Amino acid sequence: MSLMQKLIEGNEGGLKHETMTPMQKIALRFVVIGLLYYGLAALEGMIMRMHEIKPIPLIDESHFFSIMTVHPMVGIFGSSYMIVFGAFLFLVPFLMKKPIYSIKLANISWISVAGGTFIMWLAGFLFSYAPLYTLYWPLPVDMKQFTTIGGIVYIVGVVGIMIGTFLFTYNIFKTILYTPEGWEKQPAGALLRSALGLEGLLNFFRREKKEHLVPLPIAAISRGTIDMGLNALVISSAGVLILIYLLGSLFGIDLKDTWVDALLYKNIFWWGLDLVADGLVLIFVAGTWYLLAMLITGTKELFMQNIARAALFVEMVVSWTVWSHHLMSDQCQSNTLKVLSGEVVTAFELVTQGIAVFIVLVTLYRARPLKMTNELKFLLGGILGFMLAVPAGIIQADLGMNRILHNTQWVIGNHVHVAILVGLTMTLYSAIYVLFPILTNGVKLYSQKLANIHFWLHLIGGIGMGAFMGMAGIDGMLRRSIYYNGEYSTYMILAGICGAMMLLAFVIFMYNIIMSVGIKGLIGIYKPATIDTRECLKPEKE
Repeated sequence: MSLMQKLIEGNEGGLKHETMTPMQKIALRFVVIGLLYYGLAALEGMIMRMHEIKPIPLIDESHFFSIMTVHPMVGIFGSSYMIVFGAFLFLVPFLMKKPIYSIKLANISWISVAGGTFIMWLAGFLFSYAPLYTLYWPLPVDMKQFTTIGGIVYIVGVVGIMIGTFLFTYNIFKTILYTPEGWEKQPAGALLRSALGLEGLLNFFRREKKEHLVPLPIAAISRGTIDMGLNALVISSAGVLILIYLLGSLFGIDLKDTWVDALLYKNIFWWGLDLVADGLVLIFVAGTWYLLAMLITGTKELFMQNIARAALFVEMVVSWTVWSHHLMSDQCQSNTLKVLSGEVVTAFELVTQGIAVFIVLVTLYRARPLKMTNELKFLLGGILGFMLAVPAGIIQADLGMNRILHNTQWVIGNHVHVAILVGLTMTLYSAIYVLFPILTNGVKLYSQKLANIHFWLHLIGGIGMGAFMGMAGIDGMLRRSIYYNGEYSTYMILAGICGAMMLLAFVIFMYNIIMSVGIKGLIGIYKPATIDTRECLKPEKE
């Protein structure tokens, strides 16, 4: 078979989409779109890396800052959310051995998030809408720099994403709690207590321990989904608030100095944002690590499972109370909040994440010898990413260090990019490699050699880019700033080379996946399923 034929048909026959269940197709629809948005975010990141080495003539300041605005939103909502939604909408019913509550809601969810992300991106591309130019997104609504139409388009996109997020949240919890037709009545209250961790918490004080009704990964998904729902509520409220400002400006009414207390707004907004950054990500990642460790080792029970459940509950509570480390340099912010929320509670993330790392590594160690599969390599890479990124974040969650580091490239490089691109993304890659044969009914990966190259390029590139950006930050390079005289060009060149490695890694990964499933199979994912079932996998013939 020629290379072109293999590209069209796939490896050893590729993906036979006619044999896929609706749930398999839905999961892959999320993941494919999520990977494409990751590619867009990676391309935007390289454009910014190049512009910070030497300003690109075709990109003016307004365009550069509009890229800076949509870049994290595309990466978080368009990529990470989409991949996570697809994986968890499949895994929750799969692990609980029950049908998903609503296939229709799952389909609406991926369309809503994907479409909303695209509309939001258009606000930056077409109208150069760039509220991240200001320190606290998205207020004040500055009509001198940004057009009203750009803001309205942006908010429409945000609304689409939040609708999809609410539908995902509802579908997840309904799947956990509902009783499928023909089944014996499910104890919804007990299932909810188990999913939230209340049953596990009570077990610490009981002589007779009660059995956990939901698997540990489901408990992690449940608690992370709570943070996701709360975040969607806050972001939606912020969107409505911005829309009021925008509509007011259309009628000649300026509300920015009179209507909302800026400090109250900033606290509420950063509380909502940290539900993702310091809650959702860490909880979902820990839960995914636990699931991957169990699947890779074939272990039914995780090492220190009860401690793991308790740590997930603590992490959820911690995520509700750490937001103030973003406001430690704000002179108006309460000193009590700065110390308790910004420093003391934030430090607990070292404990909760450290427990997760310890439990996963011990589980893997006890199952040795293990084959160094793709999923195991990327799992270890993801753990390494968070072992580097979480302490980097804790360092700047200090009243003294925060003034020096928080608005520099240190935070966005050493902390954010290493956490997202190495910690989170490599964990998601591990999950994709695990789920790939399950979702495709056993399609064989085209090239293991390409998978190895993808791993090393991504790992070295991600750590390297974060490190060089962090070094520039220590030397005083501010984020959200352009330097025209080459003050930090050496660091930016090295960061750009590492960024190019990551972009190349993604291209290699996508080529490997497309060559595995084939273009026909890829297109078939978005065709209606021919198998009428709500089950995750096609029932075996008797």
